[in-house]
Amino acid sequence: MHDRFHGRREAKGRLCNWPDCEEPGEFRAPGVQPSGFDGPGSYRWFCLEHVRAFNAGYDYFAGMTSDEILRAQSPLHGWERETRAFSPTAGVHDTPRWADFTDPLEAISARARSRMKAGGLRQDGRVVSPDERRALDALGLPIDADRRALRTRYSELVRRYHPDRNGGDRSHEARLQGVVEAYQLLRKAVAFG
Repeated sequence: MHDRFHGRREAKGRLCNWPDCEEPGEFRAPGVQPSGFDGPGSYRWFCLEHVRAFNAGYDYFAGMTSDEILRAQSPLHGWERETRAFSPTAGVHDTPRWADFTDPLEAISARARSRMKAGGLRQDGRVVSPDERRALDALGLPIDADRRALRTRYSELVRRYHPDRNGGDRSHEARLQGVVEAYQLLRKAVAFG
């Protein structure tokens, strides 16, 4: 079906996002969330009259100096920098160098391992979940702590915060509860088995 206006999409019950407008929203305009690696971002939908008003209020050059405007209007503008689509990593951090691997699955696995190491992989290769990582932080332990260090630190913190051990001072009860919960989670964790 040819339509007189480029970009018109059938509304199917979608109303114009302009305040107090009851017309169907058939024209897409950029929304609050910009497009990025995770997707196209959000959109607003307007009727023809309001998409024209939205577009009339858009100024690409707003806030630019005259030299910046001149550079932006150059046919070569943008070619001096690497865009995400044409960069070697395609905008993804910790991208493996594909030439270093014979099997693409090995490259993907290497990337996953590097990401886990940054956030939750112990020296022994065991994975630490985000909850376990928070529990370790609550106890003040490093990610590679062993079961003995876990028990030692737990005993130390219980002695410090328990009201029976510090003259009946109950001001540390919330901290003690956090220590107990962290220990209970970690003592059952596979990484400390």
